[in-house]
Amino acid sequence: MIARSYLYVPGDASDRLDRAHQRGADAVIADLEDGVAETAKPVAIEAVRAWLSERAEDGVQRWVRINAGERGFADLRAVFGPGLFGICVPKVCGPAEVASVVDGVRSCARESQPVAVMAIIETARGLRNLDAIAAVPGLSVLQLGELDLAADLGMTPGPDELELLPARAAVVAAAAAAGLMPPVAPVSPDFSDLDRFARTTAALKRLGFAGRAVIHPAQLTAVHEAFTPSQREIDAAVDTLSRYQAALTGGSGVAVDAHGAMIDEAVARSCRRILEYTR
Repeated sequence: MIARSYLYVPGDASDRLDRAHQRGADAVIADLEDGVAETAKPVAIEAVRAWLSERAEDGVQRWVRINAGERGFADLRAVFGPGLFGICVPKVCGPAEVASVVDGVRSCARESQPVAVMAIIETARGLRNLDAIAAVPGLSVLQLGELDLAADLGMTPGPDELELLPARAAVVAAAAAAGLMPPVAPVSPDFSDLDRFARTTAALKRLGFAGRAVIHPAQLTAVHEAFTPSQREIDAAVDTLSRYQAALTGGSGVAVDAHGAMIDEAVARSCRRILEYTR
């Protein structure tokens, strides 16, 4: 099942981590990087380790955003354990950084414990090296980090955020070209204007993102509304795929849906993606 929402929680906020799985997010990202003051990072690592050791059977994916560079490898070794679902690599500039973390995960992992790796694209260099980053074997998913990226580019997005559209489209295209799952959309620091947040989330979904990261539980409802297929959409996807499979079995590469529109492999791919949210 595709995770629709990723809730960031500072690693040193042990009380918030303990309650995070009750907030309704599909995934929780315990942050050891920018969300934690330098002096609090040792405390954060211990808090995250304790949080992961709970191994709650709640279906919530538990991710950890490590620090960049060599410090990140120490983070990885410190938090690696049975409760860990995935590692987020921040401020990725090139493929070597991701490959090193993938190798680090493999060196720590047991066969019974696969751990996903997410690369966060939030630098100009990372944007320029997108295709090479996305092609790293073992990478699971990309996330776009627009706050750092805008600062790196000297960009000041307007209310319609059109300035960010090229970066958003580039991340979606790179993920698709590399055969990755669709990327995670960026956080918004504004959790007071939830109507605007809902509009931008719906736009990101239309652009090809498959979920969104958030910094506040109040943003979760809008994310879930945008990325949860309706029962009508699910039923239509099942019917369309059934018709398409029947056509293939009969020797044809195309079929017709319930409304008389053509079904081909491109339509079938879109239907399969809808059903990924239900598995």
